[in-house]
Amino acid sequence: QVHLVESGGKSVQTGASLTLACAASGRTLSSYAVGWFRQAPGKEREFVAAISWSSGSTHYANSAKGRVAISRDNAKNTVYLQMNSLKPEDTAVYYCAEAGGLGYEDEYEYDYWGQGTQVTVSS
Repeated sequence: QVHLVESGGKSVQTGASLTLACAASGRTLSSYAVGWFRQAPGKEREFVAAISWSSGSTHYANSAKGRVAISRDNAKNTVYLQMNSLKPEDTAVYYCAEAGGLGYEDEYEYDYWGQGTQVTVSS
């Protein structure tokens, strides 16, 4: 079993940068990957980015390329999501989740989820 806890969400102004963290505990195997999703009010949850625990290889949603960067610190069992040039439409609850491999964008491929952290971007 894996326990994921997100942190770092807050209210920011348009154009700001923000880094979210996802701390993992319990069983974390090198063959797994961690992804970030977000869900805005009234919208479906959407994939943002994912990273392999072992290789550090990354996979981004097309809409996220260029504005976000995912990274991990294996020693801390933590995955980060850095977001730049934030816009009001980035307002959402951001979730991290673990999947059996890299490259999945469908939330149903992810088995363990955190509780989410709120990001609010005001104009």
